[in-house]
Amino acid sequence: MKDRDIDVPYETLKIGTPRDYSSDMYKVYFEVVERDGFVLNVLSEYLGSEKSKSIRTLPHGYELELPIQVIPEVVRLLCANNIAVYQVMRYVKTQNTWA
Repeated sequence: MKDRDIDVPYETLKIGTPRDYSSDMYKVYFEVVERDGFVLNVLSEYLGSEKSKSIRTLPHGYELELPIQVIPEVVRLLCANNIAVYQVMRYVKTQNTWA
């Protein structure tokens, strides 16, 4: 049986792609250079007090839970604040939703 023979809902084909506008959340790693807490502050302000509690500090950046469609917006925000972004990695879907 070929993949195209399987009847898959159109919306399902977009999950995990740049066209995923669902509220599904993913762990996303941003590799940046921290400057006296400035980067963490920018990310925390963007996420808000409740969501920023889930930010995980790593040796060379931060791990956040975000929906896919927000990732370019966060990169743009970091760059607008003169923060160089060296790498962005989306790796695992979580059980949380963006609300």
